[in-house]
Amino acid sequence: MVFPPTRKAPPALIPPVVLAANGSVRSTSPNGEGQPSRPPLPTPPQPRTTSPPSNEVEPAYTIHEHHHHHPEPYPGYAAPGYDYSYPVERYDAFANAEEDVPLRPYDTGLLPDVGVEGYDNVRLSTPVPVGYPQPTGPPSFHSVDREPAYDAPNFDTFRSRSPTGTPERFIAPTGDVKDADLANPEYYESPILDDTQHFGRPPEERILRRNKTKKRIPLTSGNLVVDLPIPSELDKVLFNRDLPEMQSVRYTAVTCDPDEFEAQNFTLRQSLASRRTELAVCITMYNEDEILFTRTLYGVMKNIAHLVSRKNSSKWGHDSWKKVVIVIIADGRTKCHPRVLDCLAAMGVYQEGVAKNEMGDKPVEAHLFEYTTSLCIGPDLQFKGPDKKIVPTQIIFCLKEKNAKKINSHRWFFNGFCPVLQPNVCVLLDVGTRPGVKSLYHLWKAFDRNSSVGGACGEIRADVGSRGRLLLNPLVASQNFEYKMSNILDKTTESAFGYISVLPGAFSAYRYIALKNDAMGVGPLASYFKGEKLHTSDESVFARNMYLAEDRILCFELVAKKGESWVLKYVKEAVGETDVPGEIPELISQRRRWLNGSFFAAIYALWHTGQVLRSGHSTLRKIALLVETIYSAINLLFSWFAIANFFLFYSILTRALEDPSFGVPKISILNSITQSVYGGLVVACFTFALGNRPQGSHKKYTTVIIAFAVLSIYMIVAAIICTVQVSKQSRDNAIYAQMVVSLIATYGVWVVASVLSLDPWHLFTSLPQYLLFAASQTNVLTTYAFSNLHDLSWGTKGDLQAPKDLGVVKASKDGMAEIEIYAEQRDVDISYADALHKLKTRMPVPKPLSTAVDREREQADYLASFRSNVLLAWVLTNGALVIGILYGTGGDSVLSQSATGSKTQIYMLFILIFVAITNAIKLLGCICYLVSNLFGM
Repeated sequence: MVFPPTRKAPPALIPPVVLAANGSVRSTSPNGEGQPSRPPLPTPPQPRTTSPPSNEVEPAYTIHEHHHHHPEPYPGYAAPGYDYSYPVERYDAFANAEEDVPLRPYDTGLLPDVGVEGYDNVRLSTPVPVGYPQPTGPPSFHSVDREPAYDAPNFDTFRSRSPTGTPERFIAPTGDVKDADLANPEYYESPILDDTQHFGRPPEERILRRNKTKKRIPLTSGNLVVDLPIPSELDKVLFNRDLPEMQSVRYTAVTCDPDEFEAQNFTLRQSLASRRTELAVCITMYNEDEILFTRTLYGVMKNIAHLVSRKNSSKWGHDSWKKVVIVIIADGRTKCHPRVLDCLAAMGVYQEGVAKNEMGDKPVEAHLFEYTTSLCIGPDLQFKGPDKKIVPTQIIFCLKEKNAKKINSHRWFFNGFCPVLQPNVCVLLDVGTRPGVKSLYHLWKAFDRNSSVGGACGEIRADVGSRGRLLLNPLVASQNFEYKMSNILDKTTESAFGYISVLPGAFSAYRYIALKNDAMGVGPLASYFKGEKLHTSDESVFARNMYLAEDRILCFELVAKKGESWVLKYVKEAVGETDVPGEIPELISQRRRWLNGSFFAAIYALWHTGQVLRSGHSTLRKIALLVETIYSAINLLFSWFAIANFFLFYSILTRALEDPSFGVPKISILNSITQSVYGGLVVACFTFALGNRPQGSHKKYTTVIIAFAVLSIYMIVAAIICTVQVSKQSRDNAIYAQMVVSLIATYGVWVVASVLSLDPWHLFTSLPQYLLFAASQTNVLTTYAFSNLHDLSWGTKGDLQAPKDLGVVKASKDGMAEIEIYAEQRDVDISYADALHKLKTRMPVPKPLSTAVDREREQADYLASFRSNVLLAWVLTNGALVIGILYGTGGDSVLSQSATGSKTQIYMLFILIFVAITNAIKLLGCICYLVSNLFGM
């Protein structure tokens, strides 16, 4: 075994040294001032005069725990565009080392107790490229006494992970992505460390040498509030050193329910600074990864930058970032993705090691971290700073101890933080939704322009990927068309009435004063948060299914608020992209909650129509809302019979081809076969829905959806042929003429409305996929939803109790608390470097073990019984309609002369006229919205 050369053991405390102007190192200790202790270092490289490429990363180095001697520390290095020719303090690990003491590998006890850069001088065997944030703005934004980093070695000869023989990729200092052949021994040769020797497999993660220190700190109004220093590397790139909120992270251990947050004297930095909050943005997340998180947060921060850039605005402009607060709420500490915490740590918002499970014998319900950052991490996991027009951003990170579902996260925001912040407008976002650059401004402007607007939503678009590559997935394309037509027709029509049935929780905004309860505790928020406890109570299944769509309840309660006249508005200019399910099991599970919740919430709104009459709306507005209620009731009725109507249309259109005028002999045999297959697929849908989870029946559901797509192709061909034939006979038969008009209105409205909205491209990219998926949407999704009315879950399971792994804080009677935290700046810096290391290497995260909450047996029996009753009623009524229409027709075609006045022909005419009328109403509403929007009404 080869040992490094022998040297003296370093003293207990290494005096700092200074890099002189000539490159030599002189000591600054009292006993050796001005005496050169090391040979002169090489001349530092000259600073560049040009800006580095946007993809260039200036790496710092974090090292695995095997140590090797390096004869010289790295020379000083100047960051691009800065002059660092003046003397800078530097630590030298072996400045006063004695001779003839062997330095053993892995002997961490001989490492000097100095800063992180002292570690870099010693632990150099396996550097890991960690991209520290670099200054990108003018020098005035940063400290004038900034310490230079070390020179970057040639990364072509260094590894960031243990040699496993598996090819890896890494980012070189130039920003180039290279392949690493870890099995090649030559790849481990270093031009600097000729005696590099690996002693076994290095650890996958760095072994951190950090020690916690017990400190006594005063409590703030009986609550634990700690100001934590920010990492040194982050301190070097501060946007504005005059802001104390950028110098430290404020941690608060919240030991109360969110409803008691203000009453228990908990405070926030925004209120302590007496700043007015114009816009509060709530971002909720569960276990989403760092890519989804950064795309949402980066989008929000670009919106704040746009608000600051509006210099001619009376509300926005310079320093208007102080009017915006981002509140990030993670639903469960153990559920939060570790890389998301690394992203927040890299931005300076989060620090590990301070959170505790208990404070003064009280369980901690949530951990609050408050910080104003001038850095952001984009979806490419690269730092974005002032060079990308990122402005200081106030962030509150609420890390809940327990996983209590999204509605509880909203209760923390509305009932906990908003009473302290007192925002004018509250914006709700889900992680994964990326708002457009100006979306938040357009949402806010809707409230500013009309004081009666209590809620608003923008256009949610399906994320189709770069250049629409995700549209190659038929499921994504179908949902893209569905989202587009819902925005163009449904949202605009409802906005014209003043009541939008649902403002999506993934991207919506509310006026806070409109949501507040009255003095008796009655109001929209009180009704909204009833759903949090209903899922574990003895309430009816109707109520619990209704609150699966709690955002619909909130919209209704807001419009029907007693004595008030709030309206809801659709803002076309506010755009948000969200990821949609690309797999069949995900889509089925999502639509189960959507369909069941919306169905029962619609019944709730119809049943409580009287609340609208007791509101403060004008007589004209009440009439409009009642008309919309009737319109919604008719649509709800037809959605109940959707499965029967679709089969009837299929049967009528295909049997029409049996008419001799079409000249297709033996077509009746094909029709009998396809109708039998159709019926078998419906039975299969019921069978799968009652006994199988979508995740466990992926192939079964895929087969059913493909079969329905094939039948849809046959139905579409039959519809085209019938339309051509009907158009030829329309002059001689008034009923045929009305059929032609109805068919044109059904599909023509899509084209006209899309063209009027200047957004017709989905007609070319997504309409065919939507038509092929329509049968599956009606039969597969609706069948599964109604077959699982007893399933009241949100797809996540709540925690009964939080883990006890963080320790406790002891509070004394004298108003002091004893807490064990990382007190040294070195520990904070190492933790920061570790977070950057994990983000750089994208270290895989082990999948947590899933835990499920057992339901009580009696409750399960009751839920299953309710499900069976509703499902039976639904199937029997739909079957009765089919039999009533088709029975006794004798197989006559709807187009034959003998069928004139028959039940099938009358039914077909009735359906087509109804569809034409409803589409005409939507088109009228769309035109009204566009006209009012044109004139700023």
